[in-house]
Amino acid sequence: NSTPTITAVSNPTAICAGATATLTSSGATTYTWNPGALTGATVAVTPSVTTIYTVTGANGSCTNTRTVSVTVNPSPTINITPATATLCSGFSTTLTGSGALTYTWSTGATTASISVSPSITTVYTLTGTNAGGCTGSNTATVVVNPLPSVTITANPSSICAGGTSTLTA
Repeated sequence: NSTPTITAVSNPTAICAGATATLTSSGATTYTWNPGALTGATVAVTPSVTTIYTVTGANGSCTNTRTVSVTVNPSPTINITPATATLCSGFSTTLTGSGALTYTWSTGATTASISVSPSITTVYTLTGTNAGGCTGSNTATVVVNPLPSVTITANPSSICAGGTSTLTA
């Protein structure tokens, strides 16, 4: 038997945390990938950190190895300030996101900060993307309190100059 000439590739070569890469090898009749002791010419991997995989290809008792790296890019940690805001109906507040390069709010806005004036309590979701194309998200809640309904009565409602009336709110 001849010593196999092994090739090994990762598709893609970089993934976001939690994603899967496909490792493919050729040039032998059997294959074992480590870490993981996976077998086959093509295997799917979901590493949590950047990992170098070694494939051992065999033609009978003759073996050869190759390595391939899968880079794991972290997802951004998205923060929103304030995480909870309370305001009266008709008023507005500004929500500001941080932790990523680009942003998309559940309102459709694509800026880091948005001004909102909801009529009811509303939860806003912010999704951020980092340089590796990985995304993360977080939410902020804007609690809306209704304006009070104020009434005033005067008893009596008409008086003469110098007279008195009792006002009740």
